[in-house]
Amino acid sequence: MKIHKRYISAFVALLLSVPAFAQVPAPAAKQSKPMLLTGATLHVGNGTVVENAAVGFDNGKITYAGPVSGANRNGHEVIDVAGQHIYPGLIQPNTQLGLEEISSVRATLDMREVGQLNPNVRAVVAYNTDSDVIPTIRANGVLLSQVTPVGGTVSGSSSIVQLDAWNWEDAVLKADEGIHLNWPNMLINTGGAPNPRLANFAQQREQAISDLAQLLRDASVYKSAKNEKENLKLSSMAGLFDGSKRLYIHANYGKEIIESVNFVKQHGIKDNIVIVGAGDAVAVADFLKANNIAVIYSGVHALPSRSDEDVDMPYKTPYLLQQAGIPFALDYDLSLHGIRNLPFIAGTAVAHGLDKEQALASITLNTAKILGIDKQVGSVEVGKDATLVVSGGDLLDMRTNNVTHAFIQGRKLDLNDKQKYLYQKFDGKYQAEAPKVEGAKAQK
Repeated sequence: MKIHKRYISAFVALLLSVPAFAQVPAPAAKQSKPMLLTGATLHVGNGTVVENAAVGFDNGKITYAGPVSGANRNGHEVIDVAGQHIYPGLIQPNTQLGLEEISSVRATLDMREVGQLNPNVRAVVAYNTDSDVIPTIRANGVLLSQVTPVGGTVSGSSSIVQLDAWNWEDAVLKADEGIHLNWPNMLINTGGAPNPRLANFAQQREQAISDLAQLLRDASVYKSAKNEKENLKLSSMAGLFDGSKRLYIHANYGKEIIESVNFVKQHGIKDNIVIVGAGDAVAVADFLKANNIAVIYSGVHALPSRSDEDVDMPYKTPYLLQQAGIPFALDYDLSLHGIRNLPFIAGTAVAHGLDKEQALASITLNTAKILGIDKQVGSVEVGKDATLVVSGGDLLDMRTNNVTHAFIQGRKLDLNDKQKYLYQKFDGKYQAEAPKVEGAKAQK
C-alpha cells in the first residue's frame, strides 16, 4: 500500500508542476456586459469594408456594426482597436478537428466507423473539446468548424461546432446538418498490360454503387412509410429527400462529379448537394451551375492534378470558380494541425486573381451559406452572433496576421495555446544563452 501511495504522490506532484498556461485554456465566461470595439477597419464578410468602424455586441449578439460616429458608447465596455482590422470568425469545413489528436497514436483517433454504409454515425458525439490542437487553430482566427467523419462509402453525419466549449453539447452550433458520401473512384485506364487487380477494382466499385442505390431506395420508402420500430440508418437519411439535410459528395475527377450528382438525383435527392474536394470543378462548371451545386474546394495549396495543367492551376481555381458563378468555400485539408493556415490559402487565391473581400467570404460568409448557418454567423451584421476576430494586420497575410482579440457569441477567448507556451519557454532559454557580441547593436 505504501508503494501505491508513493506513486500517487509522485503523479500528483508531476501534475502540479506543469504550468497552468500550458494547458488548454478554460472556456470563456458568458458575456456579462455590452462591449464596443472602436477605431478598426471593419471587413463585414459580404464585400463591405468600413473604415474607422465600431462593432457593438450584447448577450452574444451584434447590436451595431458601422462607422464610429454612429455608435452608442453608453453602458458599454469600450475596447480601442484603432489601426487594427475586425473580421467575422473564420469557418473550417470538412475537418476531423477534435476527432484526431496524434495521427500515429491509434487511441487518439475517433473519426471513422467500421463498415461501408454508416449514415447514422454522428461525428459530433466523439468531438473532444479538450484537444490541444483547437487553441492553436483559434489563434489564427478560425472559430468554427464542421466536424466530419471519414471512411467507407457513407461516412456519417457532420455537425458545426464552436471552438470554445466545455463539452460537445455546448459546442454544437448546428447538429447533424449533413451526410457525407465518398463517391467510389472511377477506374482510369493509363495503358500497359492488363492487370487482374484492376478488374477486381471495377467489380468492387460496381458493388459499392449497387449497395448505395439499395440504401437510398430503402431510405426513400422508409421515409414515406409508417414504421413501428425505428431504423437508425434509414431514419438518419430522411432529411436528404426533403432538403432539410445536405448531402456532401466527396469527389474530385470531373466524370465522378457528374456521375455522382446524376445518381443521387435519380434516387430522389434534388436539393442541397455540395461537392467536397472538387479538383475538377472548373472543368465541369457549366454542369455545376445548371444543377445549382455548391463547392467546397480543398486543393489550393497543392500541385496540379495533370501534367498538362498550368502549374498555378490550384492557386487560381477559386478565382475561376468566382468568374464562373459557382458558389464555393475553401477548405484546408493538407493536415489537421495546418488548419491554422486557412486564412493563408484565401490569401494565396488573392495573389492569383480573387478579390480580397471575395477571398474573405470564401472562408466566412460563403462557407456559412453552404453549411446553412449564414443567418447566425459568417458576417459582422446586426442580429448575428458576435463571433468575430480582431487582427493587428491583414488576416489573410501570414506576414501581418496577428490576432489580438477573438470572441465567440460575445465571449472573449483566451488566446494562449501550447505552441505559444513552448515558444516563450525556449525563446527565453536561448535568448538567455545567446553569446553577446561586443559592439553589436540591440535588435528589437
